[in-house]
Amino acid sequence: MKVNERILALLLGVSVAAAGPPASYAASATATAAEQSAHKKAENKTAATAESGDVWWKHAVIYEIYPRSFQDSNGDGIGDLNGITSRLDYLKTLGVDAIWLTPIYPSPQIDFGYDISDYVAIDPPYGTMADFDRLVAEAKKRDIRVIMDMVMNHTSDKHPWFIQSESSKTNPKRDWYVWENGKGPGQPPNNWLSAFGHSAWQYAPKTDQWYYHKFYIQQPDLNWRNPKVEQTMWGNVRFWLKKGVAGFRLDAVPTLFEDPSLKDEQVLPGTNKYGDPNIDGSLTENLPEVHKVMRDLRDVTDSFPGNRVLIGETYLPNVHELEKWYGANHDELQMPMDMQVGFINKLDVNQFRDRINEVEHDIGDNQPLLVFDNHDNPRMDMRYGDGKHDVEIQRMLATILFATRSTAMMYYGDELGMKTTPPTRVEDVKDPVGRTGWPTEKGRDGERTPMQWDGAPEAGFTTSDKPWLPVPDTYKMVNVEEEVRDDDSLLNWYKQLIRLRRENPALHSGTLTMLNTTDSKVLSWMRQAPGQPAVVVACNFTAERQKFAFDLSQHGITSKQAKTLMKTPGSSDPASLDAVNLPPFGVYIGQVQ
Repeated sequence: MKVNERILALLLGVSVAAAGPPASYAASATATAAEQSAHKKAENKTAATAESGDVWWKHAVIYEIYPRSFQDSNGDGIGDLNGITSRLDYLKTLGVDAIWLTPIYPSPQIDFGYDISDYVAIDPPYGTMADFDRLVAEAKKRDIRVIMDMVMNHTSDKHPWFIQSESSKTNPKRDWYVWENGKGPGQPPNNWLSAFGHSAWQYAPKTDQWYYHKFYIQQPDLNWRNPKVEQTMWGNVRFWLKKGVAGFRLDAVPTLFEDPSLKDEQVLPGTNKYGDPNIDGSLTENLPEVHKVMRDLRDVTDSFPGNRVLIGETYLPNVHELEKWYGANHDELQMPMDMQVGFINKLDVNQFRDRINEVEHDIGDNQPLLVFDNHDNPRMDMRYGDGKHDVEIQRMLATILFATRSTAMMYYGDELGMKTTPPTRVEDVKDPVGRTGWPTEKGRDGERTPMQWDGAPEAGFTTSDKPWLPVPDTYKMVNVEEEVRDDDSLLNWYKQLIRLRRENPALHSGTLTMLNTTDSKVLSWMRQAPGQPAVVVACNFTAERQKFAFDLSQHGITSKQAKTLMKTPGSSDPASLDAVNLPPFGVYIGQVQ
């Protein structure tokens, strides 16, 4: 749900001023407190046993698919489930262990699926429930798991729950959402802002009250202080677990709770990209109550076999906040997304080294999950590229993602080097974020363009001449068909790197130690597994050639010889680990002899 890391500035700080909570909200807060005090964690949880072993998700490559944009099977210009099924062999060859599908539930598509109107069905443009069952079954044949996107913070305003809630103040569903009186005629209850621009409150004249929406107006927030909301949501979760899904990616999950006082946020200097005053956002983000809900959800998923996994969309200010999401007793999320590394958004060796060290040493024995790209942010070319060495830079970033000690999440098209292609005219914008913020904010269409399969019209994505988003002109050379044939392509680099990660013991499960820690141009590290040769990695963060010497002496390694495992195309094998020549943004991976 997050647009990009700039929103982070709205999510930190302390609060000032005051306003009163609605009666129903305060009452449900009391009910939740009572439930929390009565909550007893399950004994002998299956996850406790699983996490002591080598569970599948600890070494997985998780591939995010934006279903509208992956493969259209029926010629309507919109990707669908049968299209994904038709491409499973490609994903298997790439080395994917699990696919995460962004929402495929029925939806008015205001936020392209993140505004859900039915949690236990398939939106017809994507296919049928039978199509979904076939996708899960065919993926299983290829040892690929399916992870669903679960949106718990809000529903569509067309969901039957909200239609009932909006109908009257006495409706049984009224306190399933957050309602409040305004400060005065035409004045919202407080100064809270939507992450997508302007007030987070929308007036409903039928009942003369305002409802809260952290995101779009059409996405009213659920009231998670009402136990009935939680109980019903867990029913939806069980429905999909019974369908065989491997787990859930939890959308915008730090936003489940709001401060029940509903007091004003502290105003910060300046304005945001929508022209609103900056506020700190601390009253609507990452409140402590969310952790009890995560423990409850973990109890639900752990009651199913197969090591189901919970992944959180957790844009957090630091690694210490991230650690809390694993749970003090490993009883919350198995893998909150670590955005600290992949979204530095500048090639700063020292920052990369520090952030990787933090996630290596400051989250206890929990499993890191690194993310460099997703459907809410410009692709890596726009965030890291220089326009000249974009492929080399993406090759280097992929090395950091797959050769460090983490579970790896990638976004469709990363393996091709797909370009961010934002619209050039406001009338072409599909994402409402872009329409609200144009021209400062052009929305997220640019990172959601169709997958580029081949050089045929519309890149092989669809037989329609009108795909839901235009296919970039770059598809003629940047596509699967072309890159499969080129041994030096980015796609083949990804394949080799993923295979090496799976087959080499040090890269699969070894410890990580940073090397040459004062070097400001080359990021280097070592991976070690018991009884196995060490593997060393070097990434040149500059556009100039670098002659690099691995400093291994302080780690008890005296050998200067290594067997090359991977290196930037066109570069030479080093005669010694004291003399590694790295081309611009070059990479070297070697096994110490």
